Amino acid sequence: MRCPFCKEDRDKVVDSRSSDGGRIIRRRRQCLICKRRFTTYEKAGDSFKLQVVKKDKSRAPYDRDKIIGGLQKACYKRPVTAEQIQRIADKTEEDIFRKFDKEVTSAFIGESVMTHLRTVDKVAYIRFASVYRHFRDAGELIEEVSRAIQQTEPMEQLKLFDTQADQLKA
Repeated sequence: MRCPFCKEDRDKVVDSRSSDGGRIIRRRRQCLICKRRFTTYEKAGDSFKLQVVKKDKSRAPYDRDKIIGGLQKACYKRPVTAEQIQRIADKTEEDIFRKFDKEVTSAFIGESVMTHLRTVDKVAYIRFASVYRHFRDAGELIEEVSRAIQQTEPMEQLKLFDTQADQLKA
């Protein structure tokens, strides 16, 4: 690996960590000539292409950016951070790669995204579900909202309310 600063080809690996669900290795390196540090990322070649089987039985290559794009639209003007969106995409990918090798249905991807999004923000979940499930009328939407309301609040949200209540008492 050539140093990006002095262009020499002599370095040592200082630290190695896996990221992106174990599919990428992040290496921290130090040049033995100029002593500066830099980071490299190693990713296994995409010789295996995961295919997504759509509702009409057509196939398309798996694309993480489509998941993130859908999440960004659902979370628009909601208190959901970019880090939370990345975490949902990571968890969804972990679900996919744990169960599928070559082909995954778009239905599985959508359900996995909704499962993880529901715990982060229920309004964003309803937005995502309304597009994903193609509700035919307001009744179907109301049923989905009712189910979302009946589910218990995520522990993070409950802790937030407990903390705010404690602050108000003080």
